[in-house]
Amino acid sequence: MDMRPEPFEPPAPIPRTVPPSRLEIIRTVLRNPLELWGEPSYTLPWIDTKFINQRTLIVNDPDLIRYILVENAANYEMSKVRRLILRPILRDGLLTAEGEVWKRSRKAMAPVFTPRHARGFAAQMLEKSEEYALKYEAAGHGGMVVNIASDMTELTFEILSETLFSGQVAAERDGFAASVEQLLHRMGRVDPMDIMLAPTWVPRLTRIGGKKVMARFHDVVSQTIEGRRSQMRDAPETVPKDFLTLLLELEGSNGLSRDEIADNILTFIGAGHETTARALAWTLYCVANAPHVRAAMEAEIDAVLASGAEPVEWLNLMPYVRAAFEEALRLYPPAPSINRAAIEADHWVSPQGERVDIPKGISVLIMPWTLHRHVLYWEKPRAFMPERFLPENRERLHRFQYLPFGAGPRICIGATFALQEAVIALAVLMKRHRFDMTPQTNPWPVQRLTTQPRGGLPLKVSAR
Repeated sequence: MDMRPEPFEPPAPIPRTVPPSRLEIIRTVLRNPLELWGEPSYTLPWIDTKFINQRTLIVNDPDLIRYILVENAANYEMSKVRRLILRPILRDGLLTAEGEVWKRSRKAMAPVFTPRHARGFAAQMLEKSEEYALKYEAAGHGGMVVNIASDMTELTFEILSETLFSGQVAAERDGFAASVEQLLHRMGRVDPMDIMLAPTWVPRLTRIGGKKVMARFHDVVSQTIEGRRSQMRDAPETVPKDFLTLLLELEGSNGLSRDEIADNILTFIGAGHETTARALAWTLYCVANAPHVRAAMEAEIDAVLASGAEPVEWLNLMPYVRAAFEEALRLYPPAPSINRAAIEADHWVSPQGERVDIPKGISVLIMPWTLHRHVLYWEKPRAFMPERFLPENRERLHRFQYLPFGAGPRICIGATFALQEAVIALAVLMKRHRFDMTPQTNPWPVQRLTTQPRGGLPLKVSAR
């Protein structure tokens, strides 16, 4: 007899049963796009629809996703609405660059993010995680309440700063999480003018308050670059061979322009750690509601740490910890939508012989948010069940039904880095502490640049 308790179902919008009016669409997108989607988005393999005068193909079928993102990726560019949202923040950073600019940037950064190179960051990830865990030591067994969403933003920023920038980011650590939150709240949301594809010169009222925080981030980038340039000029023997140095050494006619370097540094400082931070916070929240999952994770963590294994080995030695993190990535994908547009007319035929016509210019929307909760591809799709991602179960998953890091040429360059960082951070934190619900813990997922908990995510931290 299966004595396991019913799995925890974390909060998420219930699929709509009645299509929204145009006014409702605008209001919902402005408030929280995750609340927009109806039952067909969670039950059908694809939907050809119209979205504010823009014909849109919503794609959930994993084989069709593979065709669009991999097999014929050259025919699909970033959609205009996506560019309108992201380019004001990240300009020609790796997330938003296209064409030759993107190719140059991707090629330049690839060596830093190979799995072998990423493994070399394990010791620094461990050191920063242990330093951060000390923040909770004063709580003892009585516990204290923290906003784990902000705390994980601080922790992942510390790790990013130490590994990619050798601790030389010119930003104040205190208040940095709040600055990131403000940046994404002001600048990372969809504006009604974006939905209507208005030209960039039309003001976006929702972003007016974001100019000050954007200026603050540009100042951080400028000071970081100038500090390293001075070091390279005045004391070259002391310059660390890190991500920042690599970018600056690539400046020139055959490499990256000065603006492209600045845009990529802003991308990593402002958003590069944010996806991991959100997923860590959601993981700890889900685990706080699933005692049997926490017990399994603690047992695995205790055994691996007692064995003396080096942190570089933890990702492979802690399959259950990794599975819990990956399940949180499924339920709360940091990037909840992937937006493309067809450059030329195209078509696809399913293995069952069904034809999908893809007209030139059509918006193609692949949504990890709905895909990861789709009834055709997941058992109990709304439930937190880490066992889905244990090694013995992974072969049942279609490669393209789970897209926390995207897929194809534009797959997240830091995926291995993020997985290793998450497992090390979870192991360190959960070895020493327990994270529990409080009366104020009532998160609601909202889509900004990432999937964030509205109002933060308070959890009680106490010693194990």
